[in-house]
Amino acid sequence: MILLLALLSVLLGKPSLCLVEDGGFTFDGNIRQLAVTRNTVYIATEERLYQLSHDLTLINSLTQRGIIKTGNQQDDVQFHRVSDTAEWNATFSINVLLPFTSNDSLISCGVTDDNCSYCEVLDLKNISNLLYREHIQVGPLKSSSRSVSFLVDVKKKTQTDTYILTAIRQNREKPENNKCGINQKTINLHNTDNKQGGGIFSLTDGASDTRGITSKGDVEFVDGFQLNSTIYLFSNALSAQTNRVRLIWLKGEKSKTDTLKSLRGATLSVSDGDSSRLVASSVIPGEQPVLWSGVFSVDGGDTDTKLMVFDISPDYSRNTDRDPDFYTSVPSEVTPKILKPKAVLFRHSYMTSVLAVRQRGWMVFFIGTGDGQLIKLSVDRNYHAACPTVLYRTSDDRKVFPKLHLDPVGHKHVYVPFRNQIRRVPVSKCSTYTNVQECWSAQDPYCGWCGSKSSCTFEDDCTDSDWLSIPDESQHKMISHKVEKDTNGQILLKIHTHLTVGQEVSSNFTCQFTARSSSICALNNPPPQFPQCTCILSDCTLPADGLHVTVKFRLGSTQLSEQLRLTNCSDISGPPSSVLCQQCIKAGCGWNTNRCSWADQTEINDSVCQNVQSGKNFSIPEISSITPSVVSFYGRNHAVLSGRNLDNVTAVRMQADTDCTPKESSVWGNTGFSLTFHIPSSNIKGVVNICLLLPDGHCHGKAKITYSSLPSCTNITPSSSWISGKRKITLTGSHLNFVEGVMHSPTMHSPTMQEVRLPRYISSQNLTYDSPAALSISSSTVYLKVANETLTCSRKLSYYPDPEFTSFTATRTGKDVHITIQKKTDKLEMTIDELSVWGVEDKPKNCTMEAKETSDNIDSFTCEIKSSTNPEFQQLLIKYGDKSVTLENIDKSGVSYFPMLILVLLLIPAIITVALFCQRQQQRLADEMNKFVEDLELNIRNDIRQGFVELQTENADLLENVGTIPFLDFKHFASRIFFPENESLMESCIKDISQDVVKIQLDECCQGLSRLIQDQLFLTSMVHALEEEKSFTIKDKCAVASLLTVALHSNLSYLTEVMEVLLKDLMQKSSNAQPKLLLRRTESIVEKLLTNWMSICLYGFLRETVGQHLFLMVSALTQQIAKGPVDCVTEKALYTLNEDWLLWQAQDFSSLKLKVLFAVGTDGEVSEPLEVIVLDCDTVEQVKEKILSSFKAKFGFPYNIPLRDVCIEYEKNGLFLPLEEVDASSMVIGEVTMLNTLKHYKANDGGTIKVLSKKTHPPLSPQGSVKDDENFSGKYFHLIDPDVDEDQTKNPERKKLKLKEVHLTKLLSTKVAVHSFVEKLFRSIWGLTLSRSPFAVKYFFDFLDTQAENMKITDPDVLHIWKTNSLPLRFWINILKNPQFLFDMEKTPHMDGCLSVIAQAFMDSFSLSEMQLGKYAPTNKLLYAKDIPKFKQEVKMYYKQIRDQSPVTPAEFKDFLHEESKKHENEFNEAAALKELYKFIERYFTEIKQKLDENGVPAELKEQLQHVKQSFDGLKSCSWS
Repeated sequence: MILLLALLSVLLGKPSLCLVEDGGFTFDGNIRQLAVTRNTVYIATEERLYQLSHDLTLINSLTQRGIIKTGNQQDDVQFHRVSDTAEWNATFSINVLLPFTSNDSLISCGVTDDNCSYCEVLDLKNISNLLYREHIQVGPLKSSSRSVSFLVDVKKKTQTDTYILTAIRQNREKPENNKCGINQKTINLHNTDNKQGGGIFSLTDGASDTRGITSKGDVEFVDGFQLNSTIYLFSNALSAQTNRVRLIWLKGEKSKTDTLKSLRGATLSVSDGDSSRLVASSVIPGEQPVLWSGVFSVDGGDTDTKLMVFDISPDYSRNTDRDPDFYTSVPSEVTPKILKPKAVLFRHSYMTSVLAVRQRGWMVFFIGTGDGQLIKLSVDRNYHAACPTVLYRTSDDRKVFPKLHLDPVGHKHVYVPFRNQIRRVPVSKCSTYTNVQECWSAQDPYCGWCGSKSSCTFEDDCTDSDWLSIPDESQHKMISHKVEKDTNGQILLKIHTHLTVGQEVSSNFTCQFTARSSSICALNNPPPQFPQCTCILSDCTLPADGLHVTVKFRLGSTQLSEQLRLTNCSDISGPPSSVLCQQCIKAGCGWNTNRCSWADQTEINDSVCQNVQSGKNFSIPEISSITPSVVSFYGRNHAVLSGRNLDNVTAVRMQADTDCTPKESSVWGNTGFSLTFHIPSSNIKGVVNICLLLPDGHCHGKAKITYSSLPSCTNITPSSSWISGKRKITLTGSHLNFVEGVMHSPTMHSPTMQEVRLPRYISSQNLTYDSPAALSISSSTVYLKVANETLTCSRKLSYYPDPEFTSFTATRTGKDVHITIQKKTDKLEMTIDELSVWGVEDKPKNCTMEAKETSDNIDSFTCEIKSSTNPEFQQLLIKYGDKSVTLENIDKSGVSYFPMLILVLLLIPAIITVALFCQRQQQRLADEMNKFVEDLELNIRNDIRQGFVELQTENADLLENVGTIPFLDFKHFASRIFFPENESLMESCIKDISQDVVKIQLDECCQGLSRLIQDQLFLTSMVHALEEEKSFTIKDKCAVASLLTVALHSNLSYLTEVMEVLLKDLMQKSSNAQPKLLLRRTESIVEKLLTNWMSICLYGFLRETVGQHLFLMVSALTQQIAKGPVDCVTEKALYTLNEDWLLWQAQDFSSLKLKVLFAVGTDGEVSEPLEVIVLDCDTVEQVKEKILSSFKAKFGFPYNIPLRDVCIEYEKNGLFLPLEEVDASSMVIGEVTMLNTLKHYKANDGGTIKVLSKKTHPPLSPQGSVKDDENFSGKYFHLIDPDVDEDQTKNPERKKLKLKEVHLTKLLSTKVAVHSFVEKLFRSIWGLTLSRSPFAVKYFFDFLDTQAENMKITDPDVLHIWKTNSLPLRFWINILKNPQFLFDMEKTPHMDGCLSVIAQAFMDSFSLSEMQLGKYAPTNKLLYAKDIPKFKQEVKMYYKQIRDQSPVTPAEFKDFLHEESKKHENEFNEAAALKELYKFIERYFTEIKQKLDENGVPAELKEQLQHVKQSFDGLKSCSWS
């Protein structure tokens, strides 16, 4: 039907009409008026009048074009509508469109092009039937004026008459042409029927004195309607100083005159200011009182709007026709009644329209916005709003028309008008919710769960009473519970279901309580009574770990289940905090007087938790700025928040003004004054509030983030790129400042999208980036990356071959040289701004581009070189994008020098030959020596020059993609610190999820030993006893310290106390000898204990602050090493930080770009090529490693075949040749075989490698890795020649003399490449700008200060050394040298050597002595010699800032230790640690007992020790598990 109508429209010559998908209709002009009847929609646009069915199917349309005919009289002017194809000279613009349903007519009034008013009465069922027309003014003359019109009924004695009420904004300026208009009042009543007195459209009703209402000032009208006999009019009374929102009541009774004179008014008070303005309104259906909703602009503009509810019930007690703004005779200065809002329901940056409906006990508001959204807001009878949902959203910022309408057929759709389009949007999406919980959680009054259909439906779609839905009051949970305790000590579990249900459900309501598959309720349990059921627990006590209860409900045919964990409310204890309070409320308990109690003593409401003050005093964070603060509704990655006191912030919370569940985003990179977080996506465009979450659950700070529309890309300039890429491309569109990256679509030559980093310049309308390279001529779709989504550009980017420059000519002009470059014409449309040219002589001379001309398939570019001494350039260097080409001169002017050059070249050998002939005998030896020295000097010069060039041109192009940082979890990190050389202990002390339950007898033994070591006197005596034994080695001391750490990890406070006591004892021993040696080495249990303690306390700081910088530094170092040759046998490398690992014997090498194909399946299929950069000196094994590394970097996940099972083949002459580490063609020197390299196989740049699996494609000569050979380093060599005599003529390249000292610049080159990463790492450790040090550092440094004061140590150097030995030396050096402790990675011996150099520089920064370095100083000291003084100053400032910080109170530190214990409880196998610890006690049992006697411990302790021994001895027949 729709297609037929559209076809007829075309055949009849009408303008095209576009029916939009998903219930929308697009018009050929902008919408002016919209009206809805029982089943029809009428829309007037600038060009046509439409009649649509309720589902927006076209029924009829009329053109608004016509001709104006003048009659015999001068004022007899008539407008006649004509057909679409006829000539026309005027357009009818409709300003009033009113369906008069009781009369089956449609009234339309407006103006024609000559500013004359015109009205028509059309057939309501067929608008093409004209019933009446007249040139008369009804309504405003301008469509832009804020005026309203609607039909009103006036009750008379014997009948009710219907009139047109027009409220017109008065034009204070005199009209230019008033020949057709009449002088109307502000508010008028027009007749609708010729039977009424005065005739149709007349202002009188038979009485000559009928008057309208006049306005005193400038008044714009927003809305109007009639309820019963009362007429309501809303307007904005405007003046230069203030805006007032006015409400007028008129009583439609007796006559027109009486109706107009019944004027009473009120002022709506919105805010304290006087700039508020009413934007849109809608009455809320219902009985008394009369509730009305209005959208108000708080500041008078469009950027801050509120939705408010008012009671607008008319006040008939006030005098009529007494108002300061409106009057029928004379104005009055009476102050009108002030109405205050009942509630503010919603805030949004730009609301434009509202429609209110009632659904059961809820009010539902449909809100249109200026950025193209239809928002649904459900509000209960207490004005609590549910979370708003977006029913429809445009991708751009199209404004919603000020008036929304409900589809009268079914009331299940809303008409949403835009500028030239209307959409029919469902009021709900019930069918998308798949279960009862989802259906309820939607908090949608339209939706209910229909038991008979087992689906979420509209309530009236459920044919029986077996349905359930949300209650009439807003609730956060469908099922809530509370736990009470009565006076008899019985525990009551009360369950409440928050539902509205049908009769069948309420009469079939049952509850069943079970725990461990059995009933838990007493026999006298009361029966369930909807909506509540109660269980009196048969047991009056609850288990310590809680009781897990399953509650099963039956509601009609619907079954629900709820899992609960019942806890003794008084057991939920601790320092008062918001988190503890919420834990209490969640358990069904009550919060009263800062503690958790049974729910019968107080009301359960989590709102009480908002005011709970934590015992901790966190610094209140403040927000200065958020970058960016305006994002698309897809969100934004890596937003930066700046402010003060950010140290303790755990998350950023985003909360809309409504009562929605807030979104929280975790933070990282927190420096105390800035942090990074992700802005999540949002369903609604608008403003959200931002605050910062602290560990106590409170949120502080105030800022806003605005969600806006998505970016759009409408044009690409230029529209093409050369294949080599790096062409400057500019995208044009809107909201492009939200774009985070630009990607190009995959092609047959490029398997994945390639992300391009954005340049610095980006604006809302323009974005510039460099195009990526392509492998062939193609067309690429451009995608915009916005947060985690991608959007498609409307245009594509074409790839063409690189420009081909053919020749150039140079012409002298005075001192300057004018150069013309010729290029073949192509489709690239290259401009002079994209070209850089230099003339090549001794050094390049810049050529300034001037112009471009095109003729005869040749593009000519002209440029000029200023003040050149050489006009005859033979070479040009041309650069475009990232590619440089050299162009030779075709000018033959230099040919005259050729004979002379030939003569010289012939004479030189002749002279040399004669000289050699004359002195051959005498000079042969001297010449040979000279030749050798010259070659040696040339080689050394080249090596030195290459090293210098590398140093000056080194650029930090590392770390393009390191992927996710592979942090180890805490227990694996800690176990590697605790037991670095004892893997069996490491594994036994980590608690595995799958571990079997330990036997009860063994538990009793371990519990006895656990109680024993919890006694400080016993533990310190035991430690001293063990350390006094000579057979108790340093390895034993470390093991005991770590076993104690594991066994006491759940009580870190006690472990800290023990450590302090043992440290004090150690200080007393050290002070008699040399206090500066304290903590220098690990020679006691407490020193290892201190290392473990620091690791536990600083793990959070390490992971959140330092870890990222450490990983980036190690990754950068790995990449830098891989840039040059690495000897496969010795692992020495050309690029290194450690002289001992320097590959100074390396020969010349070059890099190759290979196209790597991955075999797919077994039938010969291959993947798209992956570009991998390798070196021609790489072995086959190294090539494999680089291929797999490139694969992981490109795709973010490892290749699915391990390295050992991979084999590779090289394409040569159309065939694939297998590459092997050693084969029959391998070079052999003596008995040592050289590993095959790519140079050995003559691999070329751009060659193709195929990757295969040995399992699916077994090689012809299968071999394992040669590295598996026990004598690998003796049988094979790679880049370092074996110490074997060899004929030098076979391979002179390998026998060039190499000097190690020449290549020392490689150390510096590597240092330069990674230095920024090293600096960032060091400063993340000791940087404290506007921040606090970690709790443990401050606490321990204060402990050392106190001990030094007690021991009367006044030398500041001693304190500095103590702190350096305890933190940098004992902890940070361990982490810097062993990144595998923190990350899931392997550390090679070469990497260990490089990290040792960095660790040495780190420790030198803490040293108090000045380094005296000479020319023979070790290179690892020389590398960082210039950086150390600067680092030392930063370290001194670090120590000073820690000393100046406010101290950590014992209570604060105890809480910190308690939290650290709780974070990682149940992660260690304490039983295993205790059993291992007992082995040491058993070995030295006699010595420990003697030490206890010496220290005079109580007899109970010795008896307890004896009891533990007996318990363990009783288990000797059992194996240790």
